[in-house]
Amino acid sequence: MRFQGKLYKDGKFWLVEVPVFAAMTQGRTRKNALMMIADWFATMLDRPDFAVTVYEGNEGNFEIAASDTKAMVGLLLQRQRQVHGLSLAAAAERLGVKSRNAYARYEQGSSIPTIEKLDKLLRAVSGGRDFVLSPSAIGNARQEEQ
Repeated sequence: MRFQGKLYKDGKFWLVEVPVFAAMTQGRTRKNALMMIADWFATMLDRPDFAVTVYEGNEGNFEIAASDTKAMVGLLLQRQRQVHGLSLAAAAERLGVKSRNAYARYEQGSSIPTIEKLDKLLRAVSGGRDFVLSPSAIGNARQEEQ
C-alpha cells in the first residue's frame, strides 16, 4: 500500500507533504526533502525494523510505502483523529462501539481492517470525509524493487 505525496520548491527550500497524514517537512534539496519525509514516518512510528521507501515520480509527485502496513494504517487513523480533534473515546462513540479499545487496536497496528472497515474507521475520525484509493501512478512496486 502506498500513499501519495507532493514535492515542490518554495524559495530556497523544497517542501514535501503527504496530505492524508497531515505530514509536511522540508529540505535544502529534493533528495534531502524526500529523506526528511521518510524520516518523519520512521520517527512517528518508532518501531524496530520499520522502513519507509519513497518512490519519486514526475512533476513533484511521489509515493510512500512502508515495511509494516498495519503500522501505516494505524498512523493514518491516529493522524486523522488528531487533525479532527477527537479523543479515542469520541472516535469509538462515532463508530458506535462502547469501548475505545475496539477502535484503538486499529490505531495501535494490532489489527488491520478490511477495506470496508477502514472506510468506516476513516469516516468516523474524519467527519465523514471521503478518501480516494487509486492504483500507483508511479509504477509497479515489484519492478522498482528488483
